[in-house]
Amino acid sequence: MPSSTSNFEFQRVIPAHPWRGISVTVIVAVLIAVAVWEVYCRSLGYEPTLNDTSDLWAEARRRVQPESLVLIGDSRMWFDMDLDEIEHGLGKRPVQLAHAGSCAYPVLKDLADDEHFHGTIICSIVPRLYFAPPEAPPVELSRKAVQRYHGQTWAQRASHELSIPLELSFAFLKQDDLTLEALLKELPIPNRPNALVPPRLPPYFCSIDRERRARMVEQCAQPGRLQDRVKRGWLKLFTPPPPPTFVPPEAFGAKMNAAIAARYTDTKIAVDKLRARGGKIVFVRFPVSGELKKLEDEQTPRAKTWDPLLQQTAAPGIYFEDFPELASFTCPEWSHLSAGDSVEFTKRLVPHLRDALQLNAVAEN
Repeated sequence: MPSSTSNFEFQRVIPAHPWRGISVTVIVAVLIAVAVWEVYCRSLGYEPTLNDTSDLWAEARRRVQPESLVLIGDSRMWFDMDLDEIEHGLGKRPVQLAHAGSCAYPVLKDLADDEHFHGTIICSIVPRLYFAPPEAPPVELSRKAVQRYHGQTWAQRASHELSIPLELSFAFLKQDDLTLEALLKELPIPNRPNALVPPRLPPYFCSIDRERRARMVEQCAQPGRLQDRVKRGWLKLFTPPPPPTFVPPEAFGAKMNAAIAARYTDTKIAVDKLRARGGKIVFVRFPVSGELKKLEDEQTPRAKTWDPLLQQTAAPGIYFEDFPELASFTCPEWSHLSAGDSVEFTKRLVPHLRDALQLNAVAEN
């Protein structure tokens, strides 16, 4: 028996409208809206630059060869090390794997676990970030980047390649500042009972190239509203939140101390594993200035963070305050060097890196 709908025919009637004109109007309206938004973003000081995504990090990680020179750590390594000066002074073009606001340990572990890698690592240490607990955002940020490298799909790689020319052409494609999610975070929402609003990340104040080299924009390097805003942001970000009220203070303190002790142990394991294959590592404490330096010295003193790290790992370290030529730099926004100062700082740092890595002795022999 034939279906009751077998003879039913449906014919959609397209209204007689000027579709070509409507399409042109919509396209023109979109182009005008994009142009207006782009002009407005540039008027705020934004310029076309790459977003430091996990895909860009994975691309850099793929450039690591068995004997590569690799830079890992936080944004101070990102801003303060000039790749050209490092290449000139150490003889190799470094691979920049530092990540803003991140803990270096997951990247160190990934390189130490890579049986093919027996190169050299220069690792930046900011104690508040490096000794962050395993579930904290700095650790999670690095962990996600490592996971993207190991699990990146071809579709993600293709999407990344397509995004590069767009990001280098349009200023409004700044994911950390100008997405709807980022703009909503700028709403002045006060703290509420059992709901603390996290401190806001600093706004756009650097450019990023394909090698993941960061350069502070001149607007931030000079005194002004942008520089002041970034300074205020650091103090909030580097001040730890109060412990949760539902955890006894003694238990919370014990948990934090255990996490820090575990980070020392895990770092030693990673360093020993790297050394067993002939690899090298040197830790570096980059310049910090102003009120942020006072805060870091008070909350994460050298004697309780830096010194135990070098003692337990038996690795060489360079602390900027130990050398007048490194300690003479001032960070405009308290945490990073300007573009020009990063070149001079790296030039002065190179001889100390050569000594720490025993490259001068090799050259003499």
